[in-house]
Amino acid sequence: MAVIFEAKICVGENTEWFIELKDTEDGRVMLCNNLEELETNIESLGEDYGGHVDEVKWLKEENVSEIMMDELRLQMAEHREKIESERGEAITPYAQEEDK
Repeated sequence: MAVIFEAKICVGENTEWFIELKDTEDGRVMLCNNLEELETNIESLGEDYGGHVDEVKWLKEENVSEIMMDELRLQMAEHREKIESERGEAITPYAQEEDK
């Protein structure tokens, strides 16, 4: 059984983005207001599967603006760099290709 989560970027009533994290196996949903919450919630849900998550599928609502997407991409890139700096190695295949 593959462990797959869905992370859907949404816009709240306050026009701020948030991420709806869904465990596709049992339907549990957690709301994440920033990337730190997303990371914590992925780890929390992943504990039920021995800490192993095969994939996080990314989705977005239609009303998510390009500006919001750019903001989120920038934050994700900064977060990835921080993790890689702490670990001393690339954490994504894309990052490994960039380093070559």
